[in-house]
Amino acid sequence: MTRVSVIIPTYNRAATLPRAIDSALEQTVDDLEVVVVDDGSTDETGSVLASYEDPRVRPVVHATNQGANVARNTGIEHARGEHVAFLDSDDEWHPKKLERQLECLENRSSEWIGVYCASAFELSGTSGRARTAAASVLARGDETPTREGGEELVGEILADNVQPGAGSTLLVRTSVARAAGGFDETLDRFQDPEFCLRVLEHGKLAYVDDVLVRREETGHPPADVIKNASEQYLSAYENEVEYFETAGYEIRSTHELILAKRYFAEGRLLQGIWHARNASISARHLPGLCWAAGAGVQRRPIPIATTVGFLLVATVLAWIGLSQRMPTASST
Repeated sequence: MTRVSVIIPTYNRAATLPRAIDSALEQTVDDLEVVVVDDGSTDETGSVLASYEDPRVRPVVHATNQGANVARNTGIEHARGEHVAFLDSDDEWHPKKLERQLECLENRSSEWIGVYCASAFELSGTSGRARTAAASVLARGDETPTREGGEELVGEILADNVQPGAGSTLLVRTSVARAAGGFDETLDRFQDPEFCLRVLEHGKLAYVDDVLVRREETGHPPADVIKNASEQYLSAYENEVEYFETAGYEIRSTHELILAKRYFAEGRLLQGIWHARNASISARHLPGLCWAAGAGVQRRPIPIATTVGFLLVATVLAWIGLSQRMPTASST
Protein backbone atom coordinates (compact mmCIF):
# COMPACT_ATOMS: atom_id res chain seq x y z
CA MET A 1 0.00 0.00 0.00
CA THR A 2 1.14 3.54 -0.78
CA ARG A 3 2.13 5.41 2.35
CA VAL A 4 0.49 8.79 1.61
CA SER A 5 -2.16 9.94 -0.85
CA VAL A 6 -1.90 13.69 -1.42
CA ILE A 7 -5.30 15.12 -2.38
CA ILE A 8 -5.33 18.38 -4.34
CA PRO A 9 -8.76 19.75 -5.31
CA THR A 10 -8.59 22.43 -7.99
CA TYR A 11 -10.86 24.66 -10.03
CA ASN A 12 -9.54 27.13 -12.62
CA ARG A 13 -6.15 27.53 -10.95
CA ALA A 14 -3.87 26.57 -13.80
CA ALA A 15 -1.47 29.34 -12.79
CA THR A 16 -0.86 28.08 -9.23
CA LEU A 17 -1.56 24.35 -9.58
CA PRO A 18 1.97 23.40 -10.79
CA ARG A 19 3.52 24.94 -7.67
CA ALA A 20 1.23 22.85 -5.44
CA ILE A 21 1.83 19.62 -7.38
CA ASP A 22 5.60 20.18 -7.51
CA SER A 23 5.75 20.81 -3.76
CA ALA A 24 4.02 17.44 -3.23
CA LEU A 25 6.29 15.59 -5.67
CA GLU A 26 9.38 17.14 -4.08
CA GLN A 27 8.61 15.72 -0.64
CA THR A 28 11.38 13.75 1.02
CA VAL A 29 8.82 10.94 1.43
CA ASP A 30 8.96 9.04 -1.87
CA ASP A 31 6.15 6.56 -1.28
CA LEU A 32 3.25 8.78 -2.25
CA GLU A 33 0.68 9.51 -4.93
CA VAL A 34 -0.82 12.87 -5.88
CA VAL A 35 -4.55 12.68 -6.58
CA VAL A 36 -5.52 15.91 -8.35
CA VAL A 37 -9.28 16.36 -8.56
CA ASP A 38 -10.10 18.77 -11.39
CA ASP A 39 -13.49 20.10 -10.32
CA GLY A 40 -14.81 21.00 -13.78
CA SER A 41 -12.16 23.60 -14.65
CA THR A 42 -12.63 25.66 -17.83
CA ASP A 43 -9.10 27.12 -18.00
CA GLU A 44 -5.82 25.39 -18.91
CA THR A 45 -5.91 22.98 -15.95
CA GLY A 46 -6.29 19.99 -18.29
CA SER A 47 -3.13 20.95 -20.16
CA VAL A 48 -1.24 21.43 -16.90
CA LEU A 49 -2.18 17.93 -15.74
CA ALA A 50 -1.35 16.42 -19.14
CA SER A 51 2.16 17.87 -18.90
CA TYR A 52 3.03 15.66 -15.92
CA GLU A 53 4.60 12.35 -16.91
CA ASP A 54 5.30 11.33 -13.33
CA PRO A 55 3.19 8.19 -12.67
CA ARG A 56 2.58 9.38 -9.11
CA VAL A 57 0.25 12.09 -10.45
CA ARG A 58 -3.30 10.72 -10.80
CA PRO A 59 -5.86 13.16 -12.22
CA VAL A 60 -9.56 12.67 -11.48
CA VAL A 61 -11.92 14.90 -13.44
CA HIS A 62 -15.41 16.13 -12.53
CA ALA A 63 -17.55 16.90 -15.57
CA THR A 64 -19.03 19.93 -13.78
CA ASN A 65 -17.96 22.14 -10.92
CA GLN A 66 -19.28 20.74 -7.63
CA GLY A 67 -17.27 22.60 -5.01
CA ALA A 68 -14.05 22.03 -3.07
CA ASN A 69 -15.65 19.85 -0.40
CA VAL A 70 -17.04 17.44 -2.99
CA ALA A 71 -13.66 17.41 -4.76
CA ARG A 72 -11.84 16.56 -1.52
CA ASN A 73 -14.29 13.73 -0.88
CA THR A 74 -13.71 12.41 -4.40
CA GLY A 75 -10.01 12.39 -3.58
CA ILE A 76 -10.65 10.43 -0.39
CA GLU A 77 -12.65 7.87 -2.39
CA HIS A 78 -9.81 7.41 -4.91
CA ALA A 79 -6.97 7.39 -2.35
CA ARG A 80 -4.81 4.26 -2.24
CA GLY A 81 -2.55 5.39 0.59
CA GLU A 82 -2.51 4.47 4.25
CA HIS A 83 -2.75 8.19 5.02
CA VAL A 84 -4.33 11.10 3.17
CA ALA A 85 -2.89 14.61 3.22
CA PHE A 86 -4.78 17.56 1.78
CA LEU A 87 -3.26 20.43 -0.20
CA ASP A 88 -5.13 23.38 -1.70
CA SER A 89 -4.08 24.13 -5.26
CA ASP A 90 -2.82 27.62 -4.42
CA ASP A 91 -0.73 26.55 -1.41
CA GLU A 92 2.77 25.10 -1.13
CA TRP A 93 4.46 22.56 1.15
CA HIS A 94 7.91 22.59 2.69
CA PRO A 95 9.88 19.62 1.26
CA LYS A 96 9.98 17.86 4.65
CA LYS A 97 6.32 18.45 5.52
CA LEU A 98 5.18 14.83 5.22
CA GLU A 99 8.41 13.43 6.66
CA ARG A 100 8.08 15.56 9.80
CA GLN A 101 4.45 14.61 10.25
CA LEU A 102 5.00 10.89 9.82
CA GLU A 103 7.95 11.02 12.24
CA CYS A 104 5.67 12.76 14.74
CA LEU A 105 3.25 9.82 14.66
CA GLU A 106 5.89 7.06 14.56
CA ASN A 107 6.42 6.54 18.27
CA ARG A 108 2.88 7.22 19.41
CA SER A 109 0.09 4.79 20.22
CA SER A 110 -2.63 3.85 17.75
CA GLU A 111 -5.04 6.37 19.30
CA TRP A 112 -3.07 9.13 17.54
CA ILE A 113 -4.71 9.03 14.11
CA GLY A 114 -3.51 12.24 12.49
CA VAL A 115 -1.25 15.26 12.68
CA TYR A 116 -1.36 18.86 11.49
CA CYS A 117 1.30 21.56 11.36
CA ALA A 118 1.75 25.30 11.50
CA SER A 119 1.16 27.37 8.38
CA ALA A 120 1.73 30.96 7.34
CA PHE A 121 -0.05 33.25 4.91
CA GLU A 122 1.88 35.07 2.24
CA LEU A 123 0.68 38.65 2.76
CA SER A 124 2.20 40.73 -0.01
CA GLY A 125 3.02 44.43 -0.04
CA THR A 126 3.82 46.91 2.70
CA SER A 127 0.37 46.70 4.29
CA GLY A 128 0.54 42.91 4.43
CA ARG A 129 3.91 42.95 6.16
CA ALA A 130 2.72 45.63 8.58
CA ARG A 131 -0.39 43.61 9.48
CA THR A 132 1.71 40.49 10.09
CA ALA A 133 4.23 42.34 12.26
CA ALA A 134 1.53 44.09 14.33
CA ALA A 135 -0.47 40.92 14.90
CA SER A 136 2.71 39.05 15.89
CA VAL A 137 3.69 41.64 18.51
CA LEU A 138 0.19 41.90 19.98
CA ALA A 139 -0.27 38.12 20.11
CA ARG A 140 2.74 37.56 22.35
CA GLY A 141 0.71 38.14 25.48
CA ASP A 142 -1.93 35.57 24.56
CA GLU A 143 -2.17 32.30 26.42
CA THR A 144 -0.88 29.32 24.45
CA PRO A 145 -3.82 27.07 23.53
CA THR A 146 -3.84 23.29 23.72
CA ARG A 147 -2.71 22.08 20.29
CA GLU A 148 -2.63 18.29 20.69
CA GLY A 149 -4.99 15.65 21.98
CA GLY A 150 -8.58 14.51 21.67
CA GLU A 151 -11.61 16.03 23.39
CA GLU A 152 -9.50 18.85 24.82
CA LEU A 153 -8.99 20.14 21.27
CA VAL A 154 -12.72 20.48 20.56
CA GLY A 155 -13.18 23.68 22.57
CA GLU A 156 -10.00 25.20 21.11
CA ILE A 157 -11.18 24.52 17.56
CA LEU A 158 -14.73 25.78 18.15
CA ALA A 159 -13.31 28.98 19.67
CA ASP A 160 -10.93 29.36 16.71
CA ASN A 161 -7.95 29.34 19.10
CA VAL A 162 -6.56 26.42 17.11
CA GLN A 163 -6.92 26.28 13.33
CA PRO A 164 -5.91 22.85 12.03
CA GLY A 165 -6.39 24.08 8.45
CA ALA A 166 -7.31 20.64 7.17
CA GLY A 167 -7.29 21.86 3.57
CA SER A 168 -3.47 22.06 3.48
CA THR A 169 -1.94 21.02 6.82
CA LEU A 170 -3.68 17.82 7.94
CA LEU A 171 -2.40 14.28 7.48
CA VAL A 172 -4.79 11.58 8.74
CA ARG A 173 -5.35 7.87 8.31
CA THR A 174 -7.40 7.23 5.18
CA SER A 175 -9.67 4.84 7.06
CA VAL A 176 -10.45 7.56 9.60
CA ALA A 177 -11.14 10.18 6.92
CA ARG A 178 -13.65 7.79 5.38
CA ALA A 179 -15.18 6.74 8.70
CA ALA A 180 -15.62 10.42 9.61
CA GLY A 181 -17.64 10.92 6.43
CA GLY A 182 -15.28 13.28 4.64
CA PHE A 183 -15.92 17.00 4.34
CA ASP A 184 -19.41 18.43 4.86
CA GLU A 185 -20.57 19.25 1.34
CA THR A 186 -23.30 21.62 2.59
CA LEU A 187 -20.93 24.05 4.31
CA ASP A 188 -19.63 27.10 2.42
CA ARG A 189 -17.28 28.03 5.27
CA PHE A 190 -15.77 26.39 8.39
CA GLN A 191 -15.54 23.05 6.56
CA ASP A 192 -11.93 22.51 7.70
CA PRO A 193 -12.51 22.77 11.46
CA GLU A 194 -15.81 20.91 11.16
CA PHE A 195 -14.05 17.99 9.47
CA CYS A 196 -11.39 17.97 12.18
CA LEU A 197 -14.06 17.83 14.89
CA ARG A 198 -15.46 14.65 13.33
CA VAL A 199 -11.96 13.21 12.93
CA LEU A 200 -11.42 13.76 16.67
CA GLU A 201 -14.33 11.41 17.36
CA HIS A 202 -12.00 8.61 16.17
CA GLY A 203 -8.79 9.48 18.00
CA LYS A 204 -6.23 12.15 18.80
CA LEU A 205 -4.45 14.73 16.64
CA ALA A 206 -0.77 15.57 17.03
CA TYR A 207 0.89 18.85 16.07
CA VAL A 208 4.20 19.82 14.46
CA ASP A 209 5.07 23.32 15.67
CA ASP A 210 6.88 24.44 12.53
CA VAL A 211 5.64 26.37 9.50
CA LEU A 212 5.57 23.65 6.85
CA VAL A 213 2.83 25.18 4.65
CA ARG A 214 2.84 28.49 2.82
CA ARG A 215 -0.68 29.63 2.07
CA GLU A 216 -2.05 32.19 -0.36
CA GLU A 217 -4.59 34.68 0.94
CA THR A 218 -7.56 34.05 -1.31
CA GLY A 219 -10.96 35.65 -1.62
CA HIS A 220 -13.77 35.20 0.87
CA PRO A 221 -17.41 34.28 0.28
CA PRO A 222 -19.88 37.14 0.87
CA ALA A 223 -20.38 38.03 4.53
CA ASP A 224 -23.99 36.85 4.42
CA VAL A 225 -22.82 33.42 3.23
CA ILE A 226 -20.28 33.25 6.08
CA LYS A 227 -23.00 34.27 8.54
CA ASN A 228 -25.28 31.44 7.39
CA ALA A 229 -22.41 28.93 7.51
CA SER A 230 -21.47 30.09 11.01
CA GLU A 231 -25.03 29.56 12.23
CA GLN A 232 -25.15 26.12 10.60
CA TYR A 233 -21.76 25.12 12.04
CA LEU A 234 -22.50 26.25 15.60
CA SER A 235 -25.98 24.76 15.49
CA ALA A 236 -24.58 21.35 14.54
CA TYR A 237 -22.34 21.49 17.65
CA GLU A 238 -24.80 23.23 19.95
CA ASN A 239 -24.18 20.89 22.90
CA GLU A 240 -20.40 21.20 22.57
CA VAL A 241 -20.66 24.99 22.29
CA GLU A 242 -22.70 25.16 25.50
CA TYR A 243 -20.32 22.83 27.33
CA PHE A 244 -17.11 24.60 26.35
CA GLU A 245 -18.52 28.10 26.82
CA THR A 246 -19.44 27.08 30.36
CA ALA A 247 -15.80 26.02 30.71
CA GLY A 248 -14.67 29.52 29.70
CA TYR A 249 -14.15 29.25 25.93
CA GLU A 250 -15.33 32.24 23.87
CA ILE A 251 -17.01 30.59 20.92
CA ARG A 252 -20.05 32.61 19.85
CA SER A 253 -18.25 35.90 20.49
CA THR A 254 -15.36 34.70 18.31
CA HIS A 255 -17.75 34.02 15.45
CA GLU A 256 -19.23 37.49 15.96
CA LEU A 257 -15.71 38.88 15.54
CA ILE A 258 -15.22 36.91 12.32
CA LEU A 259 -18.50 38.29 10.96
CA ALA A 260 -17.65 41.84 12.03
CA LYS A 261 -14.42 41.73 10.03
CA ARG A 262 -16.14 40.40 6.92
CA TYR A 263 -18.92 43.01 7.03
CA PHE A 264 -16.36 45.77 7.59
CA ALA A 265 -14.33 44.52 4.64
CA GLU A 266 -17.42 44.76 2.43
CA GLY A 267 -18.01 48.34 3.54
CA ARG A 268 -21.14 47.40 5.46
CA LEU A 269 -20.15 49.34 8.54
CA LEU A 270 -23.38 49.19 10.50
CA GLN A 271 -23.59 45.40 10.19
CA GLY A 272 -19.94 45.20 11.20
CA ILE A 273 -20.48 47.32 14.30
CA TRP A 274 -23.57 45.26 15.18
CA HIS A 275 -21.51 42.06 15.27
CA ALA A 276 -18.47 43.74 16.86
CA ARG A 277 -20.53 44.78 19.89
CA ASN A 278 -21.12 41.10 20.68
CA ALA A 279 -17.52 40.10 20.04
CA SER A 280 -14.69 39.71 22.51
CA ILE A 281 -12.05 42.07 21.13
CA SER A 282 -8.48 42.06 22.44
CA ALA A 283 -5.49 44.12 21.36
CA ARG A 284 -4.32 41.44 18.93
CA HIS A 285 -7.58 41.71 16.98
CA LEU A 286 -7.35 45.46 16.35
CA PRO A 287 -4.92 45.37 13.37
CA GLY A 288 -7.14 42.94 11.46
CA LEU A 289 -10.31 44.82 12.35
CA CYS A 290 -8.88 48.20 11.39
CA TRP A 291 -7.49 46.77 8.14
CA ALA A 292 -10.92 45.29 7.31
CA ALA A 293 -12.63 48.57 8.15
CA GLY A 294 -10.14 50.52 6.05
CA ALA A 295 -10.58 48.17 3.10
CA GLY A 296 -14.33 48.51 3.40
CA VAL A 297 -14.56 52.28 3.57
CA GLN A 298 -12.29 52.56 0.51
CA ARG A 299 -15.18 51.13 -1.46
CA ARG A 300 -17.18 54.30 -0.79
CA PRO A 301 -17.14 56.70 -3.76
CA ILE A 302 -16.96 59.94 -1.74
CA PRO A 303 -13.59 60.59 -0.06
CA ILE A 304 -15.07 62.66 2.77
CA ALA A 305 -17.61 59.97 3.58
CA THR A 306 -14.83 57.40 3.45
CA THR A 307 -12.70 59.32 5.93
CA VAL A 308 -15.60 59.94 8.29
CA GLY A 309 -16.66 56.30 8.06
CA PHE A 310 -13.18 55.03 8.83
CA LEU A 311 -12.81 57.36 11.83
CA LEU A 312 -16.24 56.30 13.10
CA VAL A 313 -15.43 52.61 12.86
CA ALA A 314 -11.99 53.05 14.46
CA THR A 315 -13.56 55.02 17.33
CA VAL A 316 -16.28 52.42 17.89
CA LEU A 317 -13.78 49.56 17.83
CA ALA A 318 -11.53 51.32 20.33
CA TRP A 319 -14.54 52.00 22.57
CA ILE A 320 -15.69 48.38 22.40
CA GLY A 321 -12.22 47.10 23.25
CA LEU A 322 -11.87 49.57 26.14
CA SER A 323 -15.32 48.86 27.57
CA GLN A 324 -14.66 45.11 27.56
CA ARG A 325 -11.47 45.59 29.58
CA MET A 326 -12.96 48.01 32.15
CA PRO A 327 -13.96 46.53 35.52
CA THR A 328 -17.64 46.54 36.45
CA ALA A 329 -19.02 48.45 39.43
CA SER A 330 -19.07 45.26 41.51
CA SER A 331 -15.42 44.44 40.74
CA THR A 332 -12.86 44.66 43.50
